[in-house]
Amino acid sequence: MKAKMISLGLLLALGCLISSCQKGELDPSQPGHLVPLTVDQDPSLPAIAVNGTLLHSEAFGNPGDPLIIVLHGGPGGDYRYLLNCKEFTSEGFRVVFYDQRGSGLSKRHSKDSYSMDLMLDDLGAVIGYYKTAPDQKVFLLGQSWGAMLATAYVNAHPTEIDGAILCEPGGFTYTQMKEYVSRTRNFDPFSETMNDAVYLDQFITGREDEHEVLDYKYGLWATADEKEDSPLGNEGPLPHWRSGAVVNDALFTIASEDGFDWTTNLHQFDTKVLFVYSENNKAYGEEHAKAVSAPYNNVQLFRDDDSGHDMLSFPRGWQNFYPVGLAYLNDLK
Repeated sequence: MKAKMISLGLLLALGCLISSCQKGELDPSQPGHLVPLTVDQDPSLPAIAVNGTLLHSEAFGNPGDPLIIVLHGGPGGDYRYLLNCKEFTSEGFRVVFYDQRGSGLSKRHSKDSYSMDLMLDDLGAVIGYYKTAPDQKVFLLGQSWGAMLATAYVNAHPTEIDGAILCEPGGFTYTQMKEYVSRTRNFDPFSETMNDAVYLDQFITGREDEHEVLDYKYGLWATADEKEDSPLGNEGPLPHWRSGAVVNDALFTIASEDGFDWTTNLHQFDTKVLFVYSENNKAYGEEHAKAVSAPYNNVQLFRDDDSGHDMLSFPRGWQNFYPVGLAYLNDLK
């Protein structure tokens, strides 16, 4: 009943939106009408200019302390749901957050401009922007897609990173990722969850360059991960600012057409990796965690009990993870 009332409310709101557009009062494709402004549209937002783009970014802690670069999920998410990681600053770490290219509140680009090499170059540029000394240690902390991006970077630059915390990456090869994603979307086609996820597609569409409309729709689709019948096992809705639909589509298209394998050089990375998986994510589990983490030479596997896929965002998962994550980082500090 609650889901039906939410759908009705969305429909009524959409009706008002369409009516206003017809009167010329509101154009949903214009900045700020459907979703928050990006850093190039709102100069008051914290941002850094790197690698030919403008990224929503901020850092906390002493600039000279070891760096923790936090990598959000998606592709196309934002770092708001990972802000618990600021707690590491009280233990002598500099914690850096950024919305990846075309994601969250960062600047938008055309679909044909994206590539994995560009995403890795951006990460390298962010590290370079915040690094204050050549011997300053750098740790990557990635969740979901962010953990995949972290591993792709380690695979490309195995000598540049001093440690990595990887929380439920879908996979480090295209086959692993595809199999995992298919399990996360295992909904009843007639369920309230699926209805809520696709309902507005009947009423509102957007061209490839209408980022506001597409991001709005992608945000609605992403709410399916928060429902009780989602296999991801989350405690509730994630806090977020804005989704990046075009970058999500671009990177999934690249993966499906070209495939990927980010394990080819991991044997050169001898440092221990902390690999975290959750108890309540029915699409993941210990078997998948062991298979995905196997290419690394030295793995500390940790199950975050009584938590779901986004274990870093909710009280139970974070309280379980934090002392383990801190001990790992302190060992390598």
